[in-house]
This record gives sequence, structure tokens and C-alpha cells, in this order.
Amino acid sequence: MSRRWIQNPNRCADEYLDGIEDFIEFARRHNLGATRIRCPYRRCNNTLWETIENVGFHLVRNGMIETYSIWNLHGKQVDHASSSNAPRVDNVEPIVDLNDQVMGIIQDAFPFASTNINQEGEDDVPTPIDSAEFEQYEKLLKNANQELYPGCESFSVLTVIVELMHGKIKYHMSNLCFDYFFGVFKRMLTTDNCLPKDHKHAQKVLHGLGLGYEKIHACKNNCMLFYKEHETLDTCLICNESRFQMTSQNRTTKIPQKVMRYLPLKPRLQRLYMSTHTATDMRWHQEKRVDDDVMRHPADGEAWKEFDRTFPEFAADPRNVN
Repeated sequence: MSRRWIQNPNRCADEYLDGIEDFIEFARRHNLGATRIRCPYRRCNNTLWETIENVGFHLVRNGMIETYSIWNLHGKQVDHASSSNAPRVDNVEPIVDLNDQVMGIIQDAFPFASTNINQEGEDDVPTPIDSAEFEQYEKLLKNANQELYPGCESFSVLTVIVELMHGKIKYHMSNLCFDYFFGVFKRMLTTDNCLPKDHKHAQKVLHGLGLGYEKIHACKNNCMLFYKEHETLDTCLICNESRFQMTSQNRTTKIPQKVMRYLPLKPRLQRLYMSTHTATDMRWHQEKRVDDDVMRHPADGEAWKEFDRTFPEFAADPRNVN
């Protein structure tokens, strides 16, 4: 069947709907037993995994990527029916189990811990690990191996939390809404389930995976931050506004008028290089970028090039990014 239907703007046309059915059948045929596949909807861009039913819904409602005419991400080999004699390609990413993906995230977050576990009994001297960090690793590993409820093989405690939190972010759910559905899901499951009761407790389980942030009190009028040498002040140096809200005298804790959440850059860069999925992408600007005067990456810009000329030693290491 010709795949010109992908570029048909009329998604109610019989040609388009028949094409969607052909794609779904193709994906089912080449991914037997899979419940989730990559979604070629324009916004998902083959980077998000959805149920096959949701993929069909996305494509009918919003359309497929117009350039995705060779379905190599959904089949064991390229099955493109065209008049050309293009060779078949067998290099396709396999369907990855969600539990395996979560284990991969843990190994990326704690590469030294997972390496030491794998090398136990070998002659090499293990890499020293901070005790608190290793304790966090063990907690995550326990939740990754613990069944959601006795007999559940599809989801571990950590897997279902990651899946639900992903949905919360993707569909912009408020904490209140999320807590409501968490309570519904918990009541739907067997009484001996291990699902956390709300968003707060779910965040505690994921704490070890996150990169964290620093809370810094700020002036109500955005004049200054109560940070470093000003951390102990109770009033703004600029407008004399109080740092804390007016509360009852019986309250023991002070509530700041405004809080800024600072996301430290260094640990985030370290995490990008720890992950096997993103480490090669962080060096792409020097190892794979084509310098052909086409702007496709910040490294093609004059600011990046000027920085490299000013600091040649820094630019010489492909792991350094401006």
C-alpha cells in the first residue's frame, strides 16, 4: 500500500483512516505481545511510548510525522512498499520492558554502586561509595524489585510510580488532582498493595533518582535573596519588607513570603554524562557535527565559536559544553 496518505491533510478521508489501520497492523505484526510502542504523532515524535490504542487515537486526531514513511522504529525490518529497490534495514531498537527501563535509570543515577555490585567477588578494588548514597541506591533497588501487589508481574512499586509521575507532568495535573487519583487507584487494588497513598509519599520514593533543588528565601518585592552573607537577615535591605509572613504567636515555624527554587547546574551536567543514553549526545557538537555554515546547534553560532577561540584548552575536551 502506498504511504502517500501520511501527507494527506484530511484525516477523515478513507485513504488516511485505512493507512492508520495498516500502520497499526504493521506495528502489531512486528511487535508481538508488546503493549506499548513508539508514537509517531507529531508531538510525540517517536520518543514517547504509548499503548497501541492511544497511538491510533493520536494519529487519527493529530496526524503522523509527514517524513516517517519508512517505519523502521516499529518493525523488525524496513517494510516500505515502494517502487525503489532500497535495501532492507534490520537495525531497529527493540521494544524495552518498562521495568528494564527503570532499572536502567537506577544504574545511570548510581553508576558506581551498580558497578560495585556487578564486580563483587572480582579482584579489582571496588570504587568507594558514600554510605548515604548507597543506602538510597538500596532503597530504590528494593522498590524496583518489589511487586505492586502479590502476584503482580507487570509493575513494581518503582515502575508504577515513575509511570504515574510521568503522566502527571505530561498532562499538567495538579497535586490535588493527582492525590485524588492515587487514592482511587489504591482502593481499586488489593488491600495488600504497596502503592504510596499520595503524591508526597511517591516523591519520597523517587527522591534518590531526582537531582534536587535548593530553596532560597526571597524578598516579597523581588529586591534581594536571603542567601550566603544575607542568609540570617529577617528584613530586606532594600525595602525593609519582612522576610516571613505574619502568623500567630503560637506557631513555631516561620513561613517565608517568597521562595526561589535553585536548580544547581553541576550535578545535572554530571547526570547527563553518567547516562549511557545521553553521554554520546553531549559530545555530538564536536564528534559528529557537520560544520557546513548551517545553524542546527548552538555550536554553529558565533558566540560558541568565539568562546572556543578565547578558551582553546576548554574547547579541546569534547565533554566540555559552553
